[in-house]
Parts: sequence; C-alpha cells; structure tokens
Amino acid sequence: MATVELRFSAQPEHVRTARLVAAAVARRAGVDEAVLDEVRLAVGEACSRAVGLHRSHGITAPVRVVLTEEEKNFSIEVGDGVTGTGGGAGTGGGTASDAPEGASSGDLYDGDAEGEDEMGLAVISGLVDDVEVTTGDDGGVIRMSWPTAPAVAMP
Repeated sequence: MATVELRFSAQPEHVRTARLVAAAVARRAGVDEAVLDEVRLAVGEACSRAVGLHRSHGITAPVRVVLTEEEKNFSIEVGDGVTGTGGGAGTGGGTASDAPEGASSGDLYDGDAEGEDEMGLAVISGLVDDVEVTTGDDGGVIRMSWPTAPAVAMP
C-alpha cells in the first residue's frame, strides 16, 4: 500500500495544487483516465470545503489530504480540523461552524451556510460513487475511493 500525504495551510490558492497532486497520484495508481476529471473536481470541492471550515473557525492547523493506493482501489481522505458535533465533515445544522468565510452569526439563520455545506457534499456525492463523511475528535474527514485497473507491465 503506497500513501502520499499532503498538508497545506488553509488558503484557497493551495486547493489547485491539491487537485493536481491528486490527479497525478490517481493516474499513477491506475485510476481510469476517463475518471481523472471527477477525481480532480471532487478533491477540489472537498479541499475548498475544508479551507472554508478552517478559515471560519480560525483554525491554523493545515488541511490534510491522504492519497492511498491499494491493490484494487485508490482512496483520498480530506480532513479538516473542526472537532465536535457542530462542524467537520458532517452535515451542517446552521451553526457558526458551518459559516462560510466572512459570514456573521446573523447570516446563519437564513440557512445559506447549511445550504452551501449540503451543496458541496452533494457535488462530491454526484462525482464519487464511494464516499464516506465522518466527524470525530480529530475533525471531519471526507473519504472518497475509486477502482483501479491492474498495472500493465511495459515491455
């Protein structure tokens, strides 16, 4: 099992780098070329969501991306540092932990933050057949996986 771990500060400009790394590692792992755009988009969405959560909570810890190549599948975990029941990768409840950057607590009552959170998770679910969203003491994690083709030996 080969693993690549990427950590980056919660800045939107780093999301593009995470997408490029994910696509390159997925290609090397044997993910079908036709699916690479979906990998790129799903990772971009998950990383953008994690960056937003970090920034809205003032979390200075880096966003974590773990790319794992196994025998018949390739998985990516995007972790945020938002702990507890109000945030992380779980579905939002309109709390401050779900607020987009720049939103005040008064903005949360109209459901926009919850809608954005649910929309991001819906986009990821539409792109990835195998997705799991969890929240724990270490923060939220979005785990996505894709099947891989066996490596073809080159002559």
